[in-house]
Amino acid sequence: MSEIPIRCTGIAVVLLKKVENQYSVLLLKRAESVLKDVWCYIGGGIDEGEKAWEAAYREVEEETGITNLSLYSANTFDRIYSIEENYIYIAPVFVGFVESDQEVNLNEEHSDYRWLSFQEAIDTVSLPGNDEVLSLIEKHFVKKEAPGYLIVGG
Repeated sequence: MSEIPIRCTGIAVVLLKKVENQYSVLLLKRAESVLKDVWCYIGGGIDEGEKAWEAAYREVEEETGITNLSLYSANTFDRIYSIEENYIYIAPVFVGFVESDQEVNLNEEHSDYRWLSFQEAIDTVSLPGNDEVLSLIEKHFVKKEAPGYLIVGG
């Protein structure tokens, strides 16, 4: 019997900001060859010796220029099956809350960004499963108070 390997080498971050009592979700449009023109939230690899939450902070800064955020573990995971290489990729998802006037400065990995309502973001994300991640975050971090025990460095 053959097993499919599981690799956990990256993270994902969903950034939220509150404007006039409504939360918006940041989506980025990928510019690079992998998943080109796909709308997604922040994602990236974990460097050698780095904890997943440290990678989350670093990737947010690299991809958006944002350094001021409150970071939580979403207690859920992105999951993708690689058809070519026959492995399952799994990445812990984090939620980051930023100030309402926060500016975004994209790096070369992305060509565009949008702050969208949860429903717009759910309708826009391209990868199957990303919509479920956003729904879970809306339920547990927006419609309810973000759980204090899931804050990073809390």
